[in-house]
Amino acid sequence: MLPINDVAAKLGLEPSALVPYGHDKAKIRTDALPQRDPGTLVLVSAITPTPAGEGKTSTSIGLSDAMAARGLSVCAALREPSLGPCFGIKGGGTGGGESCLVPSADINLHFTGDFHALTSAHNLLAAVVDNHLHFGSDVGLDGRRTKWKRVLDVSDRALRNIVSGLGGATFGVPRESGFDITAASELMAILCLAEDADDLRQRIGRILVGYTANREPVTASQLGATGAMMAVLRDTLMPNLAQTKYGTPAIVHGGPFANIAHGCNSIIATRAAMSLADWCITEAGFGFDLGGEKFLDIKCRVADLDPKAVVLVGTARALKMHGGVAVKDLDTPNPGAVGEGIVNLARHIESVRSFGKPVVVAVNRYASDTEDELDVIKAWCAEQDVPVAICEHFMKGPEGAADLVDKLVEAAAKPSAKLEQVYPLDASVPEKVEAIAKRIYGADGVSFGAPAQRVLAQIEKYGWGNLPVCMAKTQSSLSDDPKLRGRPEGFTISVRDLEVNLGAGFIVALTGNVLRMPGLPRKPQAEAIDLVDGVITGLR
Repeated sequence: MLPINDVAAKLGLEPSALVPYGHDKAKIRTDALPQRDPGTLVLVSAITPTPAGEGKTSTSIGLSDAMAARGLSVCAALREPSLGPCFGIKGGGTGGGESCLVPSADINLHFTGDFHALTSAHNLLAAVVDNHLHFGSDVGLDGRRTKWKRVLDVSDRALRNIVSGLGGATFGVPRESGFDITAASELMAILCLAEDADDLRQRIGRILVGYTANREPVTASQLGATGAMMAVLRDTLMPNLAQTKYGTPAIVHGGPFANIAHGCNSIIATRAAMSLADWCITEAGFGFDLGGEKFLDIKCRVADLDPKAVVLVGTARALKMHGGVAVKDLDTPNPGAVGEGIVNLARHIESVRSFGKPVVVAVNRYASDTEDELDVIKAWCAEQDVPVAICEHFMKGPEGAADLVDKLVEAAAKPSAKLEQVYPLDASVPEKVEAIAKRIYGADGVSFGAPAQRVLAQIEKYGWGNLPVCMAKTQSSLSDDPKLRGRPEGFTISVRDLEVNLGAGFIVALTGNVLRMPGLPRKPQAEAIDLVDGVITGLR
């Protein structure tokens, strides 16, 4: 592992531009970033994943390492891991094998404290809300119409719905509430969409915490909470510098989930990487239907970004799952199931191309994959005129992604159309949701439940309809039913409720049974983690 000053030097940053967190990680002072023409932006996304994921982060890292080994100027721009998956089913979020960020345990568990600061700032606002209710809010906030929950960066299903304020008059005002996971907090989205400190302050002030008894909106600025929250988040706005196992610079900042939030790292981090290197490799969470769509429809719209190409990650295992094979049998060779499941890959490629972007398919190879299975994928991609690379960076490091570099550089060199977003901002919220559902998911239509319809009336009343839409949907299917694999047809997306995130600047559409506070699996990864002689073990 290189000293962090040596990593910074690869990007042309002096030690004075850093706020060190030990010898191996640091924050970058935003006022030290150079003003130069931005480098080429590449988005890494994926097909609909298996429960363990398809390896977008390891591919982003392996691709960056392979480009650096080729002598190209490159910086990865990635998300910070949440403790929820680390202790749950997926494990850590720093890649794996020979394609990982280091120091992995530090980044996965605490890093530079960003998640803790966001949790504290979010819950500070919740405390201010309850304090207003306790003493009698001078802005008329109604406890029955208060929307701001608390957050925790651990998966805990018992906290999804709670009653707070019990114990008598001195303990607060009893009301129903709940917890979301920190990665799903509006404050996390605000951090990741803010362009600078002034923008962060304005966005925090706009947070909608609830309504008065007369149904007039109440914001964080009206409660006087903005300044204190800014103080808690003072250092959090600075992006974090880390490195890959091979010493390639990586800016790691922000960590919203893509199934229940917008799933992209911060605008500040992406712009920093683009200003410091000729190539910026970034990722968006889960499949292209979730993080990819939100990256292009929300983040790129806010930040005026336009990627030159999209890398779509998949595996033979995932295609077998979409071809009808049970998850427990995915390591069993089955070329026929790969062929059956390739319809899922086809749907995502069509979606990428509908944005006007060229696509390169990266197939992460597992030890259990057979040549026959991989040949099915290569033959299909050749028929569709889609470049495809079989990637082995997990096992071989940079050399395992050399072919992917060739295919990507060639694709990015071709003239591409300007980014074509799914919907215009002046469309109505139902029209935006329907456009995403039909064009990206392949749905026949959308239905809105009674709670969602009530929020639609509020959106129309207060003129909030010109905001983009952030879909909260299962990551396990193109539909809102996690059991529908492959390329579902003839389905309707059910929007049960809507949430107005004025600070983040989007409308959240809650579909199906998706939850904003996950639960731990029957046998969580937390049971394997330990501290042995000062070394963290069992964290994958």
